Amino acid sequence: MKEVAEVLQPGPAEALSSLLDVEMPDVDRDGLPLLWHWFYLLDRPAQADLGPDGHPIRATIPAPPEPGRRRMWAGGRVRTLAPLRCGLPAVRRTEVLSVQEKQGRTGRLTFVTTGHKIIQDGRVVVDEEQDIVYRDAASEQAKAATEEPEVPVADGEWAIDISPTLLFRFSALTYNAHRIHYDRDYARDVESYPGLLTHGPLQALAMAEAARRQGIGGELAFDYRLVSPLFDHQGLIVRAEAGADETATAVRDRHGRRTATGTVRR
Repeated sequence: MKEVAEVLQPGPAEALSSLLDVEMPDVDRDGLPLLWHWFYLLDRPAQADLGPDGHPIRATIPAPPEPGRRRMWAGGRVRTLAPLRCGLPAVRRTEVLSVQEKQGRTGRLTFVTTGHKIIQDGRVVVDEEQDIVYRDAASEQAKAATEEPEVPVADGEWAIDISPTLLFRFSALTYNAHRIHYDRDYARDVESYPGLLTHGPLQALAMAEAARRQGIGGELAFDYRLVSPLFDHQGLIVRAEAGADETATAVRDRHGRRTATGTVRR
């Protein structure tokens, strides 16, 4: 198990609000919105502990199962049990919950589920599980998919302008040095991607924010899944549809291809 502790300050929340042009909450009174804890209690590994892809390979949880495997965020589950407020100390405790080996169409897949508990005022206020998948290195250059005509942004949808600058700044806010998000040459020539990869956490956060735009807040449970890679040139369009007991959320690219789904429950 690994612990990180700090006194939470409003700066990271203010930076995120400016980055995405979203409403800044009263973080001292009401606490952080759903998923905004991702910008706090961060791991800050030594430069010597980073691998060639920019991700930590030592002194980190989870650690890569072996050298050369490619890391992707697959999804997760988050429960907020009480407000996580700024101005107070908090502790994040992290441990590996499970490891599963599977065989996919492109080779071996290792699924690692990591648990995080954030404690403030002596109680757990955020209980989270994150699913990470490691795959074998690409054996050949990927071909860009043929894209369909663009689907206009509809009423109730929110389009986020994905640019290299935004991806770089999001990486900086989360202390994420993974090169697939900001180094186009590396993403193309080494990992065989057709563009910069839009962060899975950014897509999940967009879904959570789309729900917040509808006035959904307080103690919530959020399950989300990344279903397809999303690249910078494909845009990011998110929507949230409120039902009686839950809110369904989804991300698509500008051509209508769905890349992430989620469900928010009170």
